[in-house]
Amino acid sequence: MNEKINLADMRINYTSAPFDETHVIKNPIDQFTVWFNEAVFTKIDEPNAMTLATVSNNGFPNARVVLLKEVDAKGFVFFTNYESCKGEELENNSAAALVFLWKEMARQIRIRGSVEKVPREKSEAYFHTRPRDSQLGAWASKQSKKIPGRIFLEEKFRILQKEFEGKEIPLPPSWGGYRVLPYEIEFWQGRENRLHDRIIYRLKGNDWKISRLSP
Repeated sequence: MNEKINLADMRINYTSAPFDETHVIKNPIDQFTVWFNEAVFTKIDEPNAMTLATVSNNGFPNARVVLLKEVDAKGFVFFTNYESCKGEELENNSAAALVFLWKEMARQIRIRGSVEKVPREKSEAYFHTRPRDSQLGAWASKQSKKIPGRIFLEEKFRILQKEFEGKEIPLPPSWGGYRVLPYEIEFWQGRENRLHDRIIYRLKGNDWKISRLSP
């Protein structure tokens, strides 16, 4: 247990098939869907887990993992507490970045864009698909706010269980969805000798321009 770990020597060699810009789908969201479905079929745990990066008022980046809950023609949807740290940062600066890492497939997708709130009826529809205890948890947690201890949180949860017993749990006013509207999406495929494939889509007007980047 006391053996020193040599981080400099930790590496693997990638042997994935080529990812060629001449054969990609012209729309990056469609290309994302292809890769995402392949990740699902590969049985990767939580393939919809993504790192969400935001920017604080003082210009410092902030990152955390959230779950993708919908992909549509406009972008990538996730749900959270609007009064959380991420919610407050997105309220002040709509710029955001996403990263999907599927290491079992030696693949990564990076997305940059701006966010918009989804309509409340969409948030309500998703909220009511969640397990009942998860709905109660959304009411119990004032996300990112300091609390005196876990017992405080569990007691609040028990109070809410009694309050909503036999009733439909409404959507909390501070809870809902965001959609990331991408203007740049990069697909990374690990390759031999660190000569990785990097194909980037950049939105120019209404069209996506496709380029290859050096690894």
